[in-house]
Amino acid sequence: MTTKSFPYSAFLRGPSQVLPSLDDADVVLERRDDEDLVLMRAERFEAGVATLRIAARSLAILARRNSSLAEEVLTEELPWTTWLPLTERHECVRDLLGHLVAGADTGELLPFSRALISWRSTAVVWSDPQLARELQGPFPGDGAEISRPLGEDA
Repeated sequence: MTTKSFPYSAFLRGPSQVLPSLDDADVVLERRDDEDLVLMRAERFEAGVATLRIAARSLAILARRNSSLAEEVLTEELPWTTWLPLTERHECVRDLLGHLVAGADTGELLPFSRALISWRSTAVVWSDPQLARELQGPFPGDGAEISRPLGEDA
């Protein structure tokens, strides 16, 4: 699907100038001081959500029945996963699939997006062996000593 962009102010001044574009495109309303907004017909939105739900659940079923094939599929789609150690690669696949299925079911995809960014950053660290070694410790522990907080269990 194509998108067409308009300044948000153009939409506020005259929605009838912008809304006809929804016949063949989604509309991005560009705002200067905030995130852009997207307008789309409900039918296209619902089709996208339904498609995502089916794809996510299908991939999750595949992962349960053949985890190595699911990992191969995700590794092909997300080539940076090859930088992860094998155990973390398995955890990454499970974590991303869990977020994807939950997001497809609820429509809330930000947790998946955050997890994807986090795992990609982790993979980048693993791609630099020196940095990976440094971040695994041991750490000198030469900071100031702080006392244990008093709580209900203390």
